[in-house]
Amino acid sequence: MPIKKIILILIIIVFYQTPVVCESNSFEKFNSKNLSKYFSGIVASENNDNKTALNFFNSSKILLNRHNPFLKKYLYSLILQDKIPQAINLVKNNYGNENTNFFDAYLLLIIDSLKKNDFYQANLYLRETSNLIELENFNLVILESLRQFIHVFNEKKILSDKKNLGKLSIITETFQRCYLEDDLTESYFSNLINDNETDYTRYIFFYLSYLVENERINDAEIIVNDLDFINNTLLLSQGKSWIENGQIEKLTQFFSCKNSNDVISEFLFLISNLYSSDDNFEKSNFYLYLSNYLNPKFVFNLSLLVENQYFNEEYKKASITLKNFKKEHDFYYWYRVKKQAQILGKLKNEEESLTYIRDEFEKIDQPNNKQIFDIANFYKSFKRYEEAIKYYSILIESLDQYSEINSDLLYRRGSSYERVKNYKKADKDLLEALSFDPDDAYILNYLAYSWLERNNKIDDAIKMLEKAYSLKKNDPYIIDSVGWAYYLIDDYLKAEKFLKRAVELMPEDPIVNDHYGDILWKLNRKIQARYFWKNVLKMDDVEHKMIKDVKIKLIKGLVKS
Repeated sequence: MPIKKIILILIIIVFYQTPVVCESNSFEKFNSKNLSKYFSGIVASENNDNKTALNFFNSSKILLNRHNPFLKKYLYSLILQDKIPQAINLVKNNYGNENTNFFDAYLLLIIDSLKKNDFYQANLYLRETSNLIELENFNLVILESLRQFIHVFNEKKILSDKKNLGKLSIITETFQRCYLEDDLTESYFSNLINDNETDYTRYIFFYLSYLVENERINDAEIIVNDLDFINNTLLLSQGKSWIENGQIEKLTQFFSCKNSNDVISEFLFLISNLYSSDDNFEKSNFYLYLSNYLNPKFVFNLSLLVENQYFNEEYKKASITLKNFKKEHDFYYWYRVKKQAQILGKLKNEEESLTYIRDEFEKIDQPNNKQIFDIANFYKSFKRYEEAIKYYSILIESLDQYSEINSDLLYRRGSSYERVKNYKKADKDLLEALSFDPDDAYILNYLAYSWLERNNKIDDAIKMLEKAYSLKKNDPYIIDSVGWAYYLIDDYLKAEKFLKRAVELMPEDPIVNDHYGDILWKLNRKIQARYFWKNVLKMDDVEHKMIKDVKIKLIKGLVKS
């Protein structure tokens, strides 16, 4: 069917099935041309082409007051193009009409009032929003949080009748008390940062900002002295860098919890992050742009936008967003370099990606530990193990022997040695890593599997794998290793139990499918064995040796060694 006919059918369906709000009985301007542009805008929006979507919506504005869903689509296109003032004006111009009766429209009015520090008006809009029919549960949570913030800004005290929103309440009240310069601020930050269930290390940055703003520089310095660059968030590493380089004032230049806009901006970022973790990138970006609108100084939050764009395969958009990170933002500039290298790998090839990051790294006079760690990981990910070993060694030699990160570094270097078949050094590193952390299931698994592959210390390997499995019962790689260990000692029934589970958890993994095929052959289930071996040949990124071995098995079966 021709595409024009399909569009015409869609137009007719929507025209007759969608409720229309009409200023008069005349449908003179409500024609196929405008609807066609509207539909083109929707298609562009669904394809994440917000610029094109906005152009189509702009050219079909006649539908603004005649078709209820139009305004929402139009608003999203504006916001996702970072045109928030235009979006706010659009809502204001249509305020009171039925087509503005949705949560996001009212949220924009609240944000506009907060931007102007008009807390009274923000509260009025919030009450109107609460009266909307069919509010989503999460929108109710957002409204309740905003209600509490607005009360604090207006009344200069914590709301007494607040609802408990779990972990979110801990975060919001911490910032509320910080805004009020409350005596309990520090204890709230402490409880948040030291939470054993959830990683709240991001908020150490805001605690540092609070300390600096209260001229407690020594306390801030003590905190960052105990932090390393490798294991911490990008934001916290940036804060540590500023303090160590005598740029303490920057902590408050970018964020102050005494500034209501900065506080709400961080709250909106939290919402954005929650949507991103649920792979709802459109919603995430919506809240992220609002966050940036309230506190444009805090450009570092745009790293989340980059990640959203990258995971959504919007590589060119991600490259443009990365330009917000300048050389003076040293850690975020390095993040820009790393991410651009990853984008080059996606758009061009691995060689260009590696050349780019290597050249950028070599421009750095005195690279910090984080940069050395990252370049080592890049080399390792591209199977340039000798180069990776070189940089891991620099780090290991420079750090304190008892540093917490030594275990991880030794694991990474040891696994690199194993890949270049330097087994003596590999075993030494991996055993030393275990001496730091004897209960690290992944190190136990890697070393044990390496021994199995070499037909070395089979009994010890099995004990190590059983320990790893007791620590991580649902990890598919560990389950596969345990199954393969039982296979090597001819305990085929046990092996089949574990390898079957590994295939269920990782159906697209070539090694797991190959192993499962082998055990099925040993159990005389040869048709099934060949089925899983054939699966291996259909998969991506299968090593040449495995392809060759599997092809032989498909012809000859398992040849007795």
